[in-house]
Amino acid sequence: MNFRNIFKTLSAVTGASAMLSAGTLTAFAADASGDNAMSTGSAVISTFILPMVVLVFLYLLMIRPQQKQEKETRQMQESLQAGDEIVTRGGIVGIVLRVDENTKTVLIETGSNHVKIRVVRDAVIQNITAEEAASAEKAKAQKEKSNKAISLGKPKDE
Repeated sequence: MNFRNIFKTLSAVTGASAMLSAGTLTAFAADASGDNAMSTGSAVISTFILPMVVLVFLYLLMIRPQQKQEKETRQMQESLQAGDEIVTRGGIVGIVLRVDENTKTVLIETGSNHVKIRVVRDAVIQNITAEEAASAEKAKAQKEKSNKAISLGKPKDE
């Protein structure tokens, strides 16, 4: 089988532009003595492997972390309660006075002059009260862990 027959077969199966742009045409010219069906099948597989690897890579590095962040934000917005200090997308910092489940809004109080603002719950991007409680709990757990490690250790003189 010669080079022209291989090129015609590849053009019919996958398209000449894909083969030329992928640079795989030279690999098939070197394998001209082999079985045509085998080389065509491997060409089709090799042209789809790289895009699939790129898609998996993009999913793992970009899409999955973004979905995780959105899920955490939704959970935080749904768990808002009176007394929480929050930050909105517009940068307004305030304390939650009331959460209305029917209209999905939050009434917040800002500043020392007690200005009250009603915002959509989806506009809340940060719950400062919950973050402070979580960091304090994490610090407490780490302190207890370090105390256990110190108390379990043997004295050096024994």
